[in-house]
Amino acid sequence: ELMALGQFCLEHEITIISDEIHSDLVFSGYEHTVLTSVSKELEQNTVVCNAPSKTFNIAGIPASNVIIANEKLRSSYRQVLRGSGLALPNVFAVTAVEAAYTYGEAWLDELLLYLEDNYRLASSFIAERIPDIKVIEPEGTYLLWLDCRGLGLNDKELDSFIKEKAKLLLESGTIFGTGGSGFQRMNIACPRSLLLEALQRLEKAVRG
Repeated sequence: ELMALGQFCLEHEITIISDEIHSDLVFSGYEHTVLTSVSKELEQNTVVCNAPSKTFNIAGIPASNVIIANEKLRSSYRQVLRGSGLALPNVFAVTAVEAAYTYGEAWLDELLLYLEDNYRLASSFIAERIPDIKVIEPEGTYLLWLDCRGLGLNDKELDSFIKEKAKLLLESGTIFGTGGSGFQRMNIACPRSLLLEALQRLEKAVRG
């Protein structure tokens, strides 16, 4: 898939900006493939973006990583960055990023186990008690896609149902384009008790 996408962009002279901010949040049995590792040609045509904010839950820290192998492209990026006044991160961000990457591995390992358990809870609960909703099996991250098309609601009705009847604030799949129609996205990076409460609210609303 990555090779096909990359080849298309090469043929049409499209520079790729690869948002890989969730790349550290991969479940056991899966592996993240950095786009630039696919081929040398793609490495020279790709800007990889990631950050510690999702991985270590420090979204309030204004820091990210932009990795550009192509020297000419990197030079252009630096020029724009300097001109925008964003070339130097603040001292707190630098310290936080260094601390996260230096000391955060054990914490991240525990987080991934917790997230996988949350996924298993949500998946089994929905399969057993809300069968009209299907869970899309994830390979990582903390965002769970719910296929709600079995409820027989259009997107406007589905959004209203989730907010007004289930009393939940999920993300409508439609904000990601027409392919997200009938889907909702749930954040499961929370205490298990809170996740269970959300699932019970959803069950009550569907059975309602």
